[in-house]
This record gives sequence, structure tokens and C-alpha cells, in this order.
Amino acid sequence: MIPDKAPKEEVVLGSADLKKEAHVPSFERYKELYLKSIESPDEFWGDIAKDFFWKTKHSGQFFDYNFDVTKGEIFVKCMEGASTNICYNLLDHNVHERKLGDKVAFYWEGNEPGDELTVTYRELLQKVCQFANVLKSQGVKKGDRVSIYMPMVVELVVAMLACARIGAVHSIVFAGFSAESLCERIMDSQCSLLITADGFYRGDKLINLKLLADEALQKCRDKGFPVQRCIMLKHLSKEAEESPLGSQSPPAKRSCPDLQVPWNPEVDLCWHSLIRGASEECEPEWCDSEDPLFILYTSGSTGKPKGVLLHTVSGYMLYTATTFKLVFDYQPDDVYWCTADIGWITGHSYITYGPLANGATSVLFEGLPTYPDVSRMWEIVDKYRVSKFYTAPTAIRMLMKYGSEPVQKYKRESLKVLGTVGEPINPEAWQWYYSVVGEKRCPIVDTFWQTETGGHVLTPLPAATPMKPGSATFPFFGVVPAILNESGEELEGPSEGYLVFKQPWPGVMRTVYRNHLRFETTYFKKFPGYYVTGDGCRRDKDGYYWITGRIDDMLNVSGHLLSTAEVESALVEHEAVAEAAVVGRPHPVKGESLYCFVTLTDGVTYNRTLEAELKKQVREKIGAIATPDYIQDAPGLPKTRSGKVPIMRRVLRKIACDERDLGDISTLADSSVVEQLFQNRCCTAVCDGGRDRRRGGSDCCTAARWRMATKPNQGRGGGGGGGGEHP
Repeated sequence: MIPDKAPKEEVVLGSADLKKEAHVPSFERYKELYLKSIESPDEFWGDIAKDFFWKTKHSGQFFDYNFDVTKGEIFVKCMEGASTNICYNLLDHNVHERKLGDKVAFYWEGNEPGDELTVTYRELLQKVCQFANVLKSQGVKKGDRVSIYMPMVVELVVAMLACARIGAVHSIVFAGFSAESLCERIMDSQCSLLITADGFYRGDKLINLKLLADEALQKCRDKGFPVQRCIMLKHLSKEAEESPLGSQSPPAKRSCPDLQVPWNPEVDLCWHSLIRGASEECEPEWCDSEDPLFILYTSGSTGKPKGVLLHTVSGYMLYTATTFKLVFDYQPDDVYWCTADIGWITGHSYITYGPLANGATSVLFEGLPTYPDVSRMWEIVDKYRVSKFYTAPTAIRMLMKYGSEPVQKYKRESLKVLGTVGEPINPEAWQWYYSVVGEKRCPIVDTFWQTETGGHVLTPLPAATPMKPGSATFPFFGVVPAILNESGEELEGPSEGYLVFKQPWPGVMRTVYRNHLRFETTYFKKFPGYYVTGDGCRRDKDGYYWITGRIDDMLNVSGHLLSTAEVESALVEHEAVAEAAVVGRPHPVKGESLYCFVTLTDGVTYNRTLEAELKKQVREKIGAIATPDYIQDAPGLPKTRSGKVPIMRRVLRKIACDERDLGDISTLADSSVVEQLFQNRCCTAVCDGGRDRRRGGSDCCTAARWRMATKPNQGRGGGGGGGGEHP
């Protein structure tokens, strides 16, 4: 599976200087450790576990699992009998045992240049303990679910770690999601409390977050699930005296005359009032190894979001700590910056848990890569002397459009390792990132993983792996990949097929929250004995793995996984739409764009007003990231005679891309609809006004010009994210 020797042709090698101090300095050392990790996992992970604090030690074997649905229920158990607290290991252990109390945990950089804050490990521990006591005073206890809907501020980290400290399960909802999406997630996980903020700026755009939170809470009440308490952080509306150094983020530098902060005294509580006077000491709740840590929702191919339940300590803590340390070759003097949003798995694993478990210093960024100008990222790199930088291919492709001058305005001499996440990076973007941003001296770790995997599963190691632009290279320690054909047979040598994994690693998800059957069906039923990623993969002659894209009804848009069924469901809820089909179309920046076909009810005419209503409907139901790029009037859709394939989506993908080679369409019930759809299709060129013209001459759709609606984030491939996550 792993070649005996690293290839020397058509590869890019890391610098000799990096090898001198690297944790894994050579390909030979990588292979040696990899074989140990799969042949003796108890010993491999047991050695790593010695670096953490355990209230009680585990007994018996390190792993116990079943991946074969034909042999019984699917399960993964890790370090049974052990108990600890992940917050204790991230904060108390670093402050008291490792003497890192005065080390910077986060440099917070606000949306506006000049908004900044430095938070040490000791200060972070104090604030987490205070807020943990606040949660306990509100009746939150071990096992309760807490929903968090916040911008990228230090208090977001405080809130999630306060939950972990008392054994509560946090469910973070990306602040770019709609009120409807927040409501769905609150109800599905049965959250007892919501934590939010008044609002925030994303570039020039004001987001009235409390307004959206209140709308979500009203929807919950209307559906019979009233949330009793909502704690609100004053992020934009607070006064300077509410911001002592090292506690909360500072007041915004710009005025907010349009900020709307509705207040319900029966439900709403002020973060600042609650934390004032709260004790800075809070004994951690000692949790069993397999106790839940958090729920994070991904898009589901059925249209209903999946709640992914990941377990604490023995799994998630060990895996995020180890992947962070080795994939970024973390050293104590590094300053690390992951540009993701914590609302996605990348932010969970590689802003909060992984870096803090290693005692790292990170940049926490609230803003956009293009605001107030396209040099913002490189200005921040120089300002904090960032050495390890992790972003999404979408962000790289978008910045490429502006050329090298905005990058070269800044020195970037501190950079040592560059990373990508969220989707496969095309070789052209890889070369620009390597040559222009890293000046051909920084290796690129092109990481593949998912919300479900918890951390990196295929990735280069900076000093050990010869790189191939666009390849995720080889498996991380403990991960055993295979490529299967449609019959479930393992393919050897150079091949292409379904990417699966043959055994668990510590960070893999344990179940879909409150729906274990869905967990088994989604990930294990198709090929019993394997975890099925939902991604296609190619292995080349040198044994390198190349992700070829999703093989289910999911789209990877700017590194975010979106369910076609979820978008279709939002469209057909409009009274004018009888039927909808959504496919992906290649996009030079986002990777994929949403191309929507809608069949209208009798008597309805397609026009610009309806088009705007449909876009608004999708934004409100899902969020801005799901806004359709193209909407095409489709009087009919290509359907098969048998009905086994209700809508032939491969034909729709060809139409969206204006490709006439349709393959066999003999099973279509009415082949004449295909030519009609070609005539109605949206042009590929987007007009300056954001409108497309149909080939037939009349307006048919809107191709929305892409805006950075989120910060670069998240695992690449399936499942959200992390499983696809990012800008």
C-alpha cells in the first residue's frame, strides 16, 4: 500500500532546513511509524496518550469495533474505562503542568483592521471557568446539549470549552446559516440553551445575528419546542468599560446604526451581566472515554441535516492533537493560522482542540480575506509572524485572480508550512500557492478528511512526503484506505473507484445523533466491512491517492458540502414550483456552483421577480452559501420510463455544462425535453449586472457573482467538511 521508496520524479520536495527539526523527518521514518500504527495500534496510540492527563486509565484493548453490518451493530470504542476532561487537558494541563500560562493562546484579529486582542492560556482558563459556572447556574449539566450561534470571537472558544468542562455537548451552528437552519438543529439535538451575539460585520455587511436567533427561537416555539434561555454577547453594542484586557473582544471600531437587538426578558440573558462576579475556578466534570463531546451537522443526501456525534478524549482529543502536531510539524515557537470558521469541523479540530492540546499560539480571524483589500491575509501573516498557514483552495483561487502583487507587498518570511483544506486543490492553484505565497520554500500539506473523520486521514507530512500538486498523497497514521469497484472488490495498484477505510482510527465519528440506523446505512451498508467516504479516488503508479470528487448527491461549493436534495426541497416549497433538480457546474473559484432546474406549476410564468423569490427562499431555508448561481426554467425534466431513476441527473449535468455528448439516453420517457433544456440553458458568461442571457435571447436565470460569504474552512471531501468545509 505504501511504496518501499519515495518517488524522485515529478515530485516536489520539502526543504532540508525543515527536516532538521521535523517530528517525522523522512519518508522512511513515516513508513516505519505508519506500519507500527496499523500493526500495533495499542502501542502506537498508547505512547501518545501518555502526554495527556487521565483521571482513570483505560483497561483492556485500545480499540474495539465492528465495521461489518452483516455481523451486527456498527460500533467503535476507544480506551474504554479511561476518564478525563478535554478542557482540563487543553487549559489546566498547559497552565499548571507545562507552565504555559503566560503563552499567547490566541491573537484575535477583528473584521476591522485595528480590532485586535491577545489572550493567554491563563486568561483563557479563567474565562472558561467563569462561563462554565454561568452555564451551571442556568441549570446546564453533563449530557445536556447547548447550541452556539456566534461570530468568530474569543467568546466562541470560551463557550465551547465551558461546555466541554462541565460535560455538556456543544452544537455549534455556523453564523452564516439561516434562522430556519438554526431552528432545525436546535430541535434535532434538543438543546436546552442558545448562546449567540448581537451581531457582527462580514466585510462591509452587517449581520443582525440576534434578530436571526430570535426568529429561530420563535420557529422552535411554533413547533412545540420552546428554548428556555438565550445568552447574548454584546459584540457590536457594548461599551469600552465592558471590555477589560484579556477578557472579551474589544468594541467594534465602526458605528452600527442599523444594528437591531430585540430583547425578550423572559428568555434573554446578557453574557456580560452573568459573567460579572462568576468564580474563576470550576472543577472539571470527569468524563468517560466514550462520552459525547459535540454534535456538528453536515448536509445529508436526503435533504435532512445529519447530526454527527464525536466522542471526547480517547478518540477526538488524541487524534486532533496528533494530526495537528505532525501534519503541520508544530514546533513550540510557531504561530499558526487556520482561516476556517469554527462553525465547521476544520475550526473545531484545527482552531480549537488540536492547537490548544499542543499549547500552540494561533490567530483567530473574524474578517474576510478580501476586506478591506485583497492583501489582508498577507498583512496578518507579517503582523503576527505566522509560520504555519491553513486555508481553502477556494480562497487561493479567488486571490489568484488579483495576481502576485498584493501578495508580494508583504514579506511572508515567517512562513514555513502551507496547508489546504475543504476540497481537492487543482494543480494550477497549488503551483501559485507554492511559488507565489510560499516562494518555493514552504511544503504544502494538501489534507483530505471529513466532518465524520474528525481529523486528517490522507495527507502529506511536511518533511517526509514528496509532494505531487493536487494529490492528498498517503494515509495518516492508523488509517487504512482501499479503493473498491462497484462490486465491492478491492483494487490493487493504479486504479480508480470508491474510497473506503478498512479499520477505525481514534477520531472517527461514533454515530449519527439519535439515528444510528442512518449512520449504518450511510457509511457501512453499501460495502460491508468498510467505512464508505462517499468520495471517488484514484491511485497512481507511485501509490499516491487523488480525490476525484463526490459520488453521491452532494456538491462541494467553496469547500462546503451542500445536499442537492436540501436545495431542491427549499425550491419546491415555493408555491410556484412543481418540481426542481439541482446539479453542480464547475466554477473557476468555488470549485462547483449550483445550477438549478425548476418546473413551474400550470399558469405560472418564469420572470425576474420569481427568480429573486426563489433565491431568497433558498437563502432563508439554508443560508447564503446555498444561494443558486443559476436557475433555469425547465418545462420538463429528463426522466426514465421505468422510474427507477426518477430524474436523470447525469443528463442535467451535461446540459448545465453545455456538453452535447450525453451517452445512452434511450431509457428516457421523453427525449425531446433534452433539446428544450439545451435551448433554455443559462450561458456560461456572467454579465456585469449579475444576469445571464439565454441562448434563445430572453432572460432565464441569475448567475450570482460569488462573494466570500464565509471564512475559509473545513475538511475536504464528504460530510461537510470537514468533511467539506470552507470559504
